Amino acid sequence: MERIAALPRPELLQVADAVARDKGIDRDEVLEAMEQAIQKAGRSKYGHEHDIRAHVDRKTGEILLARYLEVVEVIENETTQLTVEKARKKKPDAQVGDFLVDPLPPIDFGRIAAQTAKQVIVQKVRDAERQRQFNEYKDRVGEVCNGLVKRVEFGNVVIDLGRAEAMIRRDELIPREIFRTGDRIRAYIFDVRSEPRGPQIFASRSHPQFMAKLFAQEVPEIYDGIIEIKSVARDPGSRAKIAVISHDSAIDPVGACVGMRGSRVQAVVAELQGEKIDIIPWSGEPATFVVNALAPAEVTKVVMDDESHTMEVVVPDDQLSLAIGRRGQNVRLASQLTGWAIDIMAEAEESERRNEEFRSRSQMFIDALDVDDVIAHLLVTEGFSSVEEVAFVPADDLTGIEGFDENVAEELQNRARTYLSEQDERLDAKRKDLGVADEVAAIEGLTVQHLVKLGDKGVKSLDDLADLASDELIDILGKGELNADEANAVIMAARAHWFDGENA
Repeated sequence: MERIAALPRPELLQVADAVARDKGIDRDEVLEAMEQAIQKAGRSKYGHEHDIRAHVDRKTGEILLARYLEVVEVIENETTQLTVEKARKKKPDAQVGDFLVDPLPPIDFGRIAAQTAKQVIVQKVRDAERQRQFNEYKDRVGEVCNGLVKRVEFGNVVIDLGRAEAMIRRDELIPREIFRTGDRIRAYIFDVRSEPRGPQIFASRSHPQFMAKLFAQEVPEIYDGIIEIKSVARDPGSRAKIAVISHDSAIDPVGACVGMRGSRVQAVVAELQGEKIDIIPWSGEPATFVVNALAPAEVTKVVMDDESHTMEVVVPDDQLSLAIGRRGQNVRLASQLTGWAIDIMAEAEESERRNEEFRSRSQMFIDALDVDDVIAHLLVTEGFSSVEEVAFVPADDLTGIEGFDENVAEELQNRARTYLSEQDERLDAKRKDLGVADEVAAIEGLTVQHLVKLGDKGVKSLDDLADLASDELIDILGKGELNADEANAVIMAARAHWFDGENA
C-alpha cells in the first residue's frame, strides 16, 4: 500500500495490547477489528460503493487508508474497476487481476463515525473472544469443571468458569439440591457447541460420568490406570452402581475405591448429596456380572437368552423385594450397568412355572405321539420341547434315554413325522381357505404355521407382505419366530417381483 503523510499513532497499539490482554485474544485480531472499523468509517465518508481498505501499521500504529481499483478487461462496476488501457496510463506494467491503490488522506472521525467504529471493534472483539472460548473448551468435553454460581435462571444454573460461562440445566442438577449466587460448584462438561449467540458450554451434575470422574479424582489407582471404571449407572441423588476392574491382581478394585474406613467413597457421596453408591467388581462373564450387579440381593439361578439379550434371574422368596428394590430401582440400575434386560423371579414362582411347563409339554407329547405319561415325562425330562425335535434328532439321542431301545426310538420318530405331516396338511388347507397365495407360500423362511398367522391378519398376497415393515412381520408371527435379519430377507423376497420389470 502506498503511503501518504500519516502520523504515528502509538496509542492505537497500546489500546490493542490492553484489549488483547484483557480479553485473552490475539493482538492481531484486535488490530484487524480496528482496521474494519476505520474502513467502515472511510466508506461512510467517501461512498459505500468504493472499495476502501484500511491498514494499521503493526510497528508505528499509523493508519493508512486507500481506495482499490481492480484491473479488468470488461468493466462491470465503474467505481471499483478500470480497464487495462486506463490502468497502464498510471502503471505501465498493470495486468488483469492487479489492483491500483489510490492513497486517501487520514479521516477525522466525527461523533457518529467514531460511535460506528467503536461498535464494530466491540463486536469483532466479542466474536474473537467467543471463538477463543470455543477453541479452549471444545477439547475439555469429559472433564470436571470448577466455578462459582453466577446466577440462577428458572432453575438453570449459570457457572462462572473464569474465562467463560457454563450452563447446568435444571434436569442436569441432582434433585432437591439448591444453589445460590456465589456458591462454589463442580460439574461435568458433556457438550460444547458453537452457536450464533456464542459458544454454549453445557455441564451436568446428574450425568453418570460425573461420578466416574469424581472417583478418578479421589482414587489414585483409577487416575493411574491400574483400576478401570467399566460402567456406571445412576439414579441421581438416590442411588448409583459403579463397576470396576483391577489390572493388577494384587490390588482389590472395590477396596481401593472404598478407601480406608470408607474415606474415598464418602468424599464422592458428600459431593453427590448423599447418593448411596454400590461398588461392584466387573466380570467378563455376563451371568456373573449380573449376579454382582444385583447385590446386595442373593441369586440362586440365572437363565440367559443371548438372542433377545435378556436374563432371567431367580432369587429366594425372601430376597425378591431386595433384588427389585424400591420402585424397581435396584434391578433398573443393574440392567443399566450390565446392558442386559433383567427379569427377576422368586423361587416359588419359577418352580410353579417350571411345573406348568413340564405338564403342558408332557400333555403335548401325549396328544401328538399317542404315548403314555411315563414316556412323555421322560422326553420332557431329557430336554425335548417340541415334536420336531423328536422327529429329526439323531436316533442315538433317543436310545440314550433310560428304558428306550432302538424299536421305541424308531416308533417315536415315525409317529412324530406322521403327526407333523398331517399337521402341515391341515394347516396348508387352512392357508388356502384363508386365501394366502401360493407365491407367498413359496418364499423361503416361512413355515405353514407362519402362513396361517399371516392369513389370519389379512396378509394374503406378495404385495400385502411386501408392504410390511420387519417389526410388523415379527409381531404377526410372534416373538422368537424370526429375527430382524430373517424378517427383512422375507420382505425383500416378497418385493422382488416389483423389480422384475426393471431388470427385464
